[in-house]
Amino acid sequence: MVRSALVPVLTILCVLWAAALANAQNQQPSSLGKNQPPADTPGKPDLNPPSIDPRTYSIGTGDILFVRVWREMDFTGPYTVRPDGKITIPLVGDVQAAGLTPERLGEQLKQALGDYINSPDVSVSLQQVNSKKYFIMGEVQKTGSFPLLIPTTVLEALVNAGGFRDFAKKSSIVIIRGSQRFKFNYNQVYKGKNREQNILLEPGDQIVVP
Repeated sequence: MVRSALVPVLTILCVLWAAALANAQNQQPSSLGKNQPPADTPGKPDLNPPSIDPRTYSIGTGDILFVRVWREMDFTGPYTVRPDGKITIPLVGDVQAAGLTPERLGEQLKQALGDYINSPDVSVSLQQVNSKKYFIMGEVQKTGSFPLLIPTTVLEALVNAGGFRDFAKKSSIVIIRGSQRFKFNYNQVYKGKNREQNILLEPGDQIVVP
């Protein structure tokens, strides 16, 4: 009697368990397309792109651009400016980029893509600067190359390098620009003297802190 009475109870429990399992599966989001961008979302640019003014920055060779054409993934993505100053866009072919601003390049690409796309929405941003850099070496906290995105003085560059180490000779700093040498006395400039030493840096300048 006890065994026969348990049968309907077990049957009911099994039915309830199966129903609960099916309900839980229906509530879970499908893994299909999970973490995928919508169909009209362009590729992923750098999450921390350089801060530049797209109306004034002059694109150089080696720079990495991110071209975004709304709803057109075949054209959207990163493009590296080749040594000849050009990038290659599908269907359009080679396009001059070096010497143009991102804003101007975007306008030219919009015009060129208009032959293949109806009213293309094009934007160009700078993903990585490789054409304009200055270098700092010696007794500073951070040595190496730094992007030259905006007008930068020697004093500002030293700030970007995190300041001096304990035994830095602040009065004997040298800026090397090709065959030229410029002296920079931090102690004087800091006190407001001989400010003409605080020159604007140019791409390729090397600051040596002995």
